[in-house]
Amino acid sequence: MRDWVTDAARERPDHTAIEAPDGALTYAELDGAVDRCARRLAALGAGEGDRVATTLAPSLPFCELVHALPRLGAALTPLNTRLPAAEQRLQARAAGALFTVDRPLDGMEAEIEPRRELDPAAVHTVLFTSGTSGAPKPVALTVANEDASAAASAAAIGSERSDRWLCPLPLFHIGGLAILIRCARAGTTAVVHDGFSTDRVKAALTADEITLASLVPTMLRRLREAGLERAPALRSLILGGGPIPPDLLDWARESAIAVRCTYGMTETCSAVVVTDPWEPAGRPVPGAELAIGPGGEILVRGPMVAPGSYAEGGWLHTGDRGRIDRHGRLHVEGRMKDLIVTGGEKVAPPTVEAVLLAHPAIVDAAVTGMPSAEWGEEVTAFVVERHPVTDYDLVAFCREYLAGYQVPKRVERVERLPRNAAGKLMRARLASSE
Repeated sequence: MRDWVTDAARERPDHTAIEAPDGALTYAELDGAVDRCARRLAALGAGEGDRVATTLAPSLPFCELVHALPRLGAALTPLNTRLPAAEQRLQARAAGALFTVDRPLDGMEAEIEPRRELDPAAVHTVLFTSGTSGAPKPVALTVANEDASAAASAAAIGSERSDRWLCPLPLFHIGGLAILIRCARAGTTAVVHDGFSTDRVKAALTADEITLASLVPTMLRRLREAGLERAPALRSLILGGGPIPPDLLDWARESAIAVRCTYGMTETCSAVVVTDPWEPAGRPVPGAELAIGPGGEILVRGPMVAPGSYAEGGWLHTGDRGRIDRHGRLHVEGRMKDLIVTGGEKVAPPTVEAVLLAHPAIVDAAVTGMPSAEWGEEVTAFVVERHPVTDYDLVAFCREYLAGYQVPKRVERVERLPRNAAGKLMRARLASSE
């Protein structure tokens, strides 16, 4: 398989490849920088089959690392930069990393010729899952996985030569890292931010230059609250990482912001389902297959699924619950283990959360089941208020839209909900938020 940056440098040498907080590179410049980075890595001992970790922030050196290691037959492991150093070392050890790059590489270069042909079966990246349902685990994604995912994304969302894809997501999660691969494969521009800043992202979207952007629902809600009214060049806003409240989609539609909801995970190398603009349910991307297994579990199969993740028949058991309607669209109903059983009735937390978020006094909300002698589990809501609201008013509001057994029996007020760096809710930690 041809190296993506090599091809882009040949076809569009003067086109901007990366814009990052520390500068910008054309594809010709990136190609040269990647070769130099590969030689420096080789001088440090990196080679075929090795894994190298990094704690670099989103920057040009990080982007160079992503493309340099495959030219040695090696793989990159981006570590969660928000973890303490001791936990980062544990992640690096779990991924089998040879060493960790914690500053831009300079100095001696090995006298080698970096490869321009990549082995499709070689490990390209080792990423850790988000840890929303347990301890994060390493997932090895191959060159073929990354290529298939990027191709499917281009087919589902569309790809134009003038695209500028905004990425304020962490690059140590698949949602952020995938943008670098997609843009390199298409020869387009990745606009990388070092973390999410409401003002900075709002300015980028309103400046008539960003055509694609990837966000999580919490980020979009903050943009709405900051008064975002227009994004003139934006043709698709890719929204994923968790349940998407209906009121956000309604606002996006009214603002003519074409939101495409996605469903995917680290093991599927990012999105395997993409919706049409403003629709809450979507179809699988080209090459991906979906099925519903026992208990309503969503199963996924396709060339973007990490080889070590699937079971018999090539199916990945996602641990998510859902259904496929008669139009072939997937409706995600939450995690299998998150289902609340209260008084013999089953409650899906995202259903209740969507109603809570529609209340004008609520900024953020999460629902879980707490032990109850009477009910087995009782539906418990954790809310972040915009302004005070009584339990009575909040419960009365929920009763208008939910069945009686779905209405929260307890409401806990918190300053913030436990979310990871990608904005995903850490539901298992809700009890400690009381």
